Amino acid sequence: MADAPRAGTGSVPGPSPRHDVVVVGGGIVGLAVVTALLDAGHTSVALVERESSLAAHQTGRNSNVIHSGLYYAPGSLKARLAVTGCAETKAFCAEQGLPYAECGKVVVATDDSERGRMAELVRRGRANGVEVHELDAAGVRDREPAVSAVAGLWVPSTGICDYEAITRRLAELAVARGATLHTGRAVRSAVRRRRDVVVHTDAGDLLAGQVVVCAGLRSDEIARASGFDPGVRTVPFRGEYSDLRGPKADAVRGLVYPVPDPAFPFLGVHATRGVDGSVHVGPNAVLALAREGYDWRTLRARELAGTLTDPGFLSLAARQWRYGLGEMHRSVSKAAMARAVSKMLPGTTAADLHPPHDVMRRAGVRAQAVRPDGSLVDDFLFVQDGSTAAAAADEPTVLHVLNAPSPAATAALPIGREIVARLEGKAVDTAVAS
Repeated sequence: MADAPRAGTGSVPGPSPRHDVVVVGGGIVGLAVVTALLDAGHTSVALVERESSLAAHQTGRNSNVIHSGLYYAPGSLKARLAVTGCAETKAFCAEQGLPYAECGKVVVATDDSERGRMAELVRRGRANGVEVHELDAAGVRDREPAVSAVAGLWVPSTGICDYEAITRRLAELAVARGATLHTGRAVRSAVRRRRDVVVHTDAGDLLAGQVVVCAGLRSDEIARASGFDPGVRTVPFRGEYSDLRGPKADAVRGLVYPVPDPAFPFLGVHATRGVDGSVHVGPNAVLALAREGYDWRTLRARELAGTLTDPGFLSLAARQWRYGLGEMHRSVSKAAMARAVSKMLPGTTAADLHPPHDVMRRAGVRAQAVRPDGSLVDDFLFVQDGSTAAAAADEPTVLHVLNAPSPAATAALPIGREIVARLEGKAVDTAVAS
């Protein structure tokens, strides 16, 4: 992967550079925030990314689906911002000549016990303004002839794209408008002072009037190091993907999803035909052994110990250990993953599943916020260190993005505007409790 466009890396001699706003994190949400800041008239904006290139984690390691807004609780930030983002992502790709397709999605119930959950999806989707068509078994076969189901939903607005390409284009446009991008520069903390915020990095400090921390897997870590209690812990869940090849792959027309389990924020093992024509299946959801633990070999003892001793995670694990064991089995057994896929695509075997050619596509790690009581934060979570009144009065503030997994990539452009509105003291959080 080529290096990101940038205006400086390495050590910074002399006085600490000062900007109106510093954004921490070079994923799609961070670049969307930079874009929204520039659109709002900020002339001195910098972004700092610890990796040598952009989109190295959640943004560049997912199934590249443009979500419709079907799944999310009406009134939540996810519902509002995903529906808007679905249209805006496709419009941005069309405007910039980036690959995308509005291919639609079939959500399938493989037995009658899932009909009730499917009815709830219909209710949510229509409440959110998403076009949803109910299908019987024959209707599912018309859309996806290789799929076995008792009923299904057709969601025409769902699409596919390349979020890494979108992020890089946002970066190119931001640099052309005067933004400064620093890659290969890790942020340690962002500490509010009386008149500014000092962003401590491993290559010198930056000063800012306001800071937005979109650090994904490191979000709670940076908050605590900054002297701010985030109230949650980021737990890394790895999701692994396989390429589906041969006749089974040829038979998949678009996107095929199961009815999700409402107890979890994960959407289940699904089949996705990407913009490159390949078909991948996954992901599962297993505890990663490090914040950036993309395989079983990557283990960081301190990070794993922090997770395993966290009261919230222990409470979650005590309730959901059976689910966790099932996910681990699918991780270590290709045959078990094939059985999960075969519920939707009968006859799928381990021989049909292959490691993706692109290493970045083999696994992703979801940064999932968990509360001290063990409940999973279901909605996006943006928390300011500094009052709304202080933000409106241009006093120093730090906004921490503490939970922004899927569908954050879909919703990134409106998320950027939402965050800028909060920095300016203009946003009202209408999200439902999650």
